[in-house]
Amino acid sequence: MTSRGLLDLIICRIPGLSVRERVTLCTKFEKEDEIAILFREDIEKILGRPVSRRPWTMDAVRREAEKDAAAARIRGMAWVSCVSPGYPPLVREIYDPPAVLFYRGKLPDAGRPAVAVVGTRRPGPGAAAAAFDMARYLGRRGIPVVSGLALGIDAMAHRGNLEGGVPGAAVLGSGVDEIYPASNRPLARRILEAGGALISEYPPGTPPRPWRFPARNRIISALARGTVIVQAPEKSGALLTAAFALEQGRDLWVAAAGLDSAGTVKLAADGAGVLRSARSILREWNMDGGAESDDGAASDGSAASDGSAASEGGAASDGSAASEGGMAERGADGARGEFPGGKDLAFSLARALDIEVEGT
Repeated sequence: MTSRGLLDLIICRIPGLSVRERVTLCTKFEKEDEIAILFREDIEKILGRPVSRRPWTMDAVRREAEKDAAAARIRGMAWVSCVSPGYPPLVREIYDPPAVLFYRGKLPDAGRPAVAVVGTRRPGPGAAAAAFDMARYLGRRGIPVVSGLALGIDAMAHRGNLEGGVPGAAVLGSGVDEIYPASNRPLARRILEAGGALISEYPPGTPPRPWRFPARNRIISALARGTVIVQAPEKSGALLTAAFALEQGRDLWVAAAGLDSAGTVKLAADGAGVLRSARSILREWNMDGGAESDDGAASDGSAASDGSAASEGGAASDGSAASEGGMAERGADGARGEFPGGKDLAFSLARALDIEVEGT
């Protein structure tokens, strides 16, 4: 435990705060004792508003923080505050960084660019193969993949990156000790055993809830220099990740293998670059040192099989909506908002866009 003691865990457990308000408190205080002596009225004075309708005391909040610290020790978890040097710098720079990140394993190397690879939980075979092959190609060139450990594209991307020799990171919409879906627990274990990380803004024991998945998507895109939407039907939650990536100033691409789904087609039409191979990412970033042979996959990271993906969005495209390698325009509506740990703006935005939300 750092010199801050339980300070950051206490701040995480104060009810009714937005993410930005938690960051404000993390920045204002340096030691646990400084906040532990305060009353609810003191916190409200600092923030300039009432913070919760339900009654609470600082003593009760501190007891919850103590339980979190004990659970973290037992379950092999750690946490890092937004004011700590160990906090991922790309996440710190976004509009609404989590005040605290909880994790198991090893956080991604800040000096190595990562790629977020996400998409539908029900991909067609071509898109699933593309996610695996792209992530494997990136792994074999030392590039970690960040995804959400969901079924479908996320799981294929994690598996491909592991096959390529890089464990990457999975960002959860629950505590890192509450793996969801349960069927991906073996995959989560593989990520940890290979030296990767499970990451969440939620304390130990936090169960998966529908509104937590839209919020976690901003962390997936924030950890990466660029985001690839492999396949997304019209209401896919991956479209929210794309919106966050654009708001955060990240590169955005779609995979050509997913251009038979309406959401992917719309992103391409709106200016996202179309990838036919992962090598195009390295070219964009001036990191392409020449292709090497990949067993069972095309040497440039494109899918070895061109099996067509089943249509999910009812739309089809030949990929002419955007040229390969084109850089995404930063022009989508900002997805900025507050994430107080409840039914927040991310969940409301998903509903407003009629986006499918995990767990519903």
